[in-house]
Amino acid sequence: MTLHIGLLLFPRVQQLDMTGPYDVFASMPDVKVHLVAKTGEPVKSSAGMILTPDATYADCPALDVLCVPGGSGVGDLMEDEATLAFLRKQAASARYVTSVCTGSLVLGAAGLLRGKRATTHWAYHELLAELGAIPVHGRVVRDGNVFTGGGITAGIDFALTLAAELVGEHEAQAIQLQMEYAPAPPFDSGDPAHAPAAVVSDVRERCAPSLAQRGAVTARVAERLKLNA
Repeated sequence: MTLHIGLLLFPRVQQLDMTGPYDVFASMPDVKVHLVAKTGEPVKSSAGMILTPDATYADCPALDVLCVPGGSGVGDLMEDEATLAFLRKQAASARYVTSVCTGSLVLGAAGLLRGKRATTHWAYHELLAELGAIPVHGRVVRDGNVFTGGGITAGIDFALTLAAELVGEHEAQAIQLQMEYAPAPPFDSGDPAHAPAAVVSDVRERCAPSLAQRGAVTARVAERLKLNA
């Protein structure tokens, strides 16, 4: 039986959040991967790449796996009722509800992380608790049928972890080998615990405006979630 996996597309999506998992999922047997957006119009990623959806909220089939990537557009998405309604509808029957990076904030805004252990990009981790989640630092965090991946490149780790769940560890390892996914970064600076203090300070400063903006959105969403509890 064909597995249906849906990855959400939206303006200013972080393309690697989406394309990393896409390559893993598309390598699995008997799978149909859908790029789902509000309309069928192409969308521009946060870095300017043009991405074309092949399904809309209205015509998307029931998904076995629902995945929300992150990106600079998540703030708008967190208050987009059509998107939140679509996520809640799909999550009600999906086998797995998942996210990469700040996509978890959108799941939280839809009320899908209440009482769930979850992660997100390290710079925005503090926002999870306001959305009812239990924040956990990790590349991949699982709580029941909810899988959340950390920032950007963690999407590949997340997808391989889920692939092992869906098609078995042997097949997941074969996909990893086929992709030659054997990370050997030139610097040990991929997380704030290891990066030099000056680099961490610089990146925190760069992220400060978006953290403030998302913090304000999260506060509004958290209040709405309380009203709807």
